[in-house]
Amino acid sequence: MHQSLLRMEIVPFILQFSILIGLTILGDLLLHVFGLVDVGRHLGIPGTLLIIFGLSYSFRKRKVLTIGTPRLFLRIHETCTWLGTLMVLIHAGVHFNTLLPWLATLAMIINVVSGLVGRYLLGRSQRFLALKRKEHLDRGLSRKEVDSRMFFDAVTFELMTRWRTIHLPISMTLATLVLGHVVSILMFWDWR
Repeated sequence: MHQSLLRMEIVPFILQFSILIGLTILGDLLLHVFGLVDVGRHLGIPGTLLIIFGLSYSFRKRKVLTIGTPRLFLRIHETCTWLGTLMVLIHAGVHFNTLLPWLATLAMIINVVSGLVGRYLLGRSQRFLALKRKEHLDRGLSRKEVDSRMFFDAVTFELMTRWRTIHLPISMTLATLVLGHVVSILMFWDWR
């Protein structure tokens, strides 16, 4: 079970985050090697738009949007925010020269880690509870006995599902920093 946990949850988490950071470094390096730094400066715009589009999952989950399935919108959220984050991180690597972009980038990285933890941790916990419930039922315990024995596990899982209470403030902090960054860019832009 321990090896499975490592292989099924920890390795994919580390791999996905490492690929994001590796592609960021590679993308920034390629832009500099080919003299396309200006392209990197503008990647923040489509990256931010992808991240905003990825928020459609929240609207679907809250039934503001009624088309499609929540699972489809979760995949859209994961894909768009990952690609958007990659673009924004490449953008950030091209011109880090003030505190606000650094803070926004740090908040974005924390937000990505928070999202990945939620994704893998909740999935693992659901599988663990289902397996434990099945094991108890296979041993001949009644549903009432199973519920009694799994009470603390169920409470723990319920608390874990509330990871969004951490993810949401991090996301709001990120949105505030990004908005501050955009406003400061517009204020100091050379409009000639």
